[in-house]
Amino acid sequence: MSPRTATLIGLTAILMWSLLAVLTVATGRIPAFQLAAMTFAIGALVAFASFLFRPAAFAALKQPLEAWVVGVGGLFGYHALYFLALRFAPPAEAGLLNYLWPLLIVLFSSLLPGERLLAHHIIGALLGLVGTVLLLMGGGGSGFEAGQLPGLMAAFVAAFVWASYSVMSRRLKAVPTDAVAGFCLATAVLAAIVHVFVEKTVWPETLAQWLAIIALGVGPVGAAFFTWDIGMKRGDIRVLGAASYATPLLSTAFLILAGFAQATATIAIAAILIAGGGLIAAKDMFRLRA
Repeated sequence: MSPRTATLIGLTAILMWSLLAVLTVATGRIPAFQLAAMTFAIGALVAFASFLFRPAAFAALKQPLEAWVVGVGGLFGYHALYFLALRFAPPAEAGLLNYLWPLLIVLFSSLLPGERLLAHHIIGALLGLVGTVLLLMGGGGSGFEAGQLPGLMAAFVAAFVWASYSVMSRRLKAVPTDAVAGFCLATAVLAAIVHVFVEKTVWPETLAQWLAIIALGVGPVGAAFFTWDIGMKRGDIRVLGAASYATPLLSTAFLILAGFAQATATIAIAAILIAGGGLIAAKDMFRLRA
């Protein structure tokens, strides 16, 4: 597989993740951990179904403990927080806070051995911070209700979890992409256990909600992890990193188009600041390879 092909495959993950918020909201009032269990189970089931035609792929599940901790910890921690955020906070604002992760990936990567934190990294981070503060202030100066703040915090923490997972995954390049199926299955099991103890089961009430759950499991909570893994390991990481800053804008646009959020000046300005800050921080990614 050529780097160009791998990069194009990785770009499909960005598009699928842009649909994560709108599909999650479309599932109704299903508890966060129950939703995580259902969607990750679907994602794992689809992946393992492909293994039946590739028996050798099952060997990918034999990985060191570190790989399982990073893989399951990142997938379970991030999605549990993200689903909680979309249950308790306005979806557009929660989505934009969550999509600070591209900026954080740039910042965290710059602190890895051999890398440096430069002026444009700091400027980008500050712009992202301003956008975050603007969102927390709320539209029209009215602020958010107290009950929404936990959801906003969950979205903020989720961004750090996903950025940490992505950067740490770079140290595990030897782990094959097929291992992601095992991470998804383990995440589904953990989410189901937590659900049993802390949540009340709520089943989808309409066909549309069932379809949204299936779409989540197949796409943003399924195939996206595999295509992103291929892109990160075999494609142009800088192109993929730069392209990921379009995710908050696309995510918010899909929410507005679906009627789950309203287009406001506050959201528009915050989106520009967060995405723009990320682009500035990632300007190195635009330089052509020698």
